[in-house]
Amino acid sequence: LDIVFENEDCIVVNKPAGMVVHPSAGHDTGTLVHAALSHAPQMEGVGGEIRPGVVHRLDKDTSGVIILAKNDKAHHWLQNQFRMRKAVKTYLALVDGCPATPSGRIEAAIGRDPRLRRKMAVVSPKKGRQAVTEYELLETFPEHSLLEVHPITGRTHQIRLHMLFINCPVAGDTLYGKRVGDISLNRLFLHACRLQIRLPGESRPHTFPAPLPVELDQVLTELRENN
Repeated sequence: LDIVFENEDCIVVNKPAGMVVHPSAGHDTGTLVHAALSHAPQMEGVGGEIRPGVVHRLDKDTSGVIILAKNDKAHHWLQNQFRMRKAVKTYLALVDGCPATPSGRIEAAIGRDPRLRRKMAVVSPKKGRQAVTEYELLETFPEHSLLEVHPITGRTHQIRLHMLFINCPVAGDTLYGKRVGDISLNRLFLHACRLQIRLPGESRPHTFPAPLPVELDQVLTELRENN
């Protein structure tokens, strides 16, 4: 575990890409929850037996900061922060192409893809759940753009689908996007770089950063050199 912060109530981790957050079909071992339980056995059963300590999730192929609860009181407190949308999540995403505007707000419902159940999709409001994402353009390259992204809601694959919705799929997304340009990228370029949240019993929020992984930083270096 790459531990960013820890106290008696919670543990904040910088999750690597490729690690599943909690056990599920096909992922019985090697998850973030397994590693966290090995580090803090008292988490067992917190918030339920299947996903102990889990407050929110990151996709397997998304890296970055994630918080886990170490007791039931903290679990309830932290989940409320997300439920009431008081937790501020910030991502860095390299996308194919360039958005039509330098900043924007995407409101498009998300639900299960009716044609392929393992995928999600932007659907009509009646068939999905409300999803809202805001973004800001940070840097442009000939075939790509670097965005700071703020998901207001927390739907499965939300950022990936909303970027696809505006014709700027996340670079390296083999499920929803396609390979654009000659960049040495073997993973999804989506990183949860910052989480701002109030910890149990505290009135002021903490900000927990997670630096961009070396492999993603190298991609940006190459793009800048060739720009």
